[in-house]
Amino acid sequence: MNAHSTPFRDYLLMHLVVAAWGFTAILGKWVTLTPVDVAVWRTGMAMLVFALLAIRHGGLRLAWRESAPLLGVGTLLGVHWVLFFLSARLSTASVCLAAMPTAMLWCSLIEPLINGSKRWQPLELGVGLLMVGAVWLIYQVEIQHWLGFTVAIAAAIFAALFATFTKQQVSHRHWSVIGTYQMGGSFFAALICRPFLENGLLPSLPDAHSTFGLAFLVLICTVAAYAGFMKALRTMSVFSMNVIYNLEPIYGILLAMLVFGSSELMSPGFYVGSGIIIASVLLLPWLRGWVERT
Repeated sequence: MNAHSTPFRDYLLMHLVVAAWGFTAILGKWVTLTPVDVAVWRTGMAMLVFALLAIRHGGLRLAWRESAPLLGVGTLLGVHWVLFFLSARLSTASVCLAAMPTAMLWCSLIEPLINGSKRWQPLELGVGLLMVGAVWLIYQVEIQHWLGFTVAIAAAIFAALFATFTKQQVSHRHWSVIGTYQMGGSFFAALICRPFLENGLLPSLPDAHSTFGLAFLVLICTVAAYAGFMKALRTMSVFSMNVIYNLEPIYGILLAMLVFGSSELMSPGFYVGSGIIIASVLLLPWLRGWVERT
C-alpha cells in the first residue's frame, strides 16, 4: 500500500460519514414515530450497541468525575436531536438541513464565553452577519416553513453547545466508552422531553416500517458514523474534517430530493439563502488563513 492510499481512504470514509449524517433528517421524517420518540429509540438503542462494543474493549467503568461531564454533554446532544427531528417533521428535511451550518456561527459566539477568553474574531462575526442575512432571506421566501426553520436554528444552537463542551473534554478513552455515556445522557434528555411534547412517559412501540428505519438510523447513521469519524480523526487535519463536515446539508438536501421527490423542492430564494450559508461556512477556513498570513 502506498503512502497516499491511507489519506484517500480516510477522506472517502469521512465523506461517507457526512453523507450518513445528512441522511438522518430523511430517516427522522420517514419513520412514523413522533420526533421525540425517534430520539428516545435512537439514543437508547445506540447506547446499548456502544455498551456492547465498549465491553469488548476493556469495560465501561469510569469514575463519577469522568462520567458526569460525558453524561451532561450527552443531554445537550439529546435535546439537539429532539429539535432536529421535530424541525424535519414540521417543515421538510431540506429546511432542517439548511439551518445546520449556522452551528459554526453559534460556536464562534459561544466558545469565547465558555473558555473564558471573551475574544470574538471579527472575521467570524462578519461571516456570521452574512449568514444572518441569508437566514432572513429564507424566512422571507419560505414563510410557510418559519416554525420548522426556527426549531432547526434552535437545534443548531444545541449542536454548537455540544461541540464546544466536547472540545473541552480531553479523553483517551475508546470511542465506544465515550459514545456509551454520551448516548446515555442523550437518552435521559429525550425521555425528560417526552412528557412536554407527547402524552405519557414511555415512547410508543415502532411498527415494522419504523423498526427498519430506526435500525438503519442507529447502526449506520449513529454507531458506524461515529466510529468512522473517530477513525478518520486520527489521520485527517481538523481543517480538512471541518470542510467535509460542512458539506452535510448539500448531501442531505440532494438525498432528500431523491427520496421525497417534489415535496422537497423549494423556491429559488431558499436555495440562494442556503447557498450563502453553505458557501460562508466553506470559505471561512480559507478566509481565516488569509487573515492570519497578512
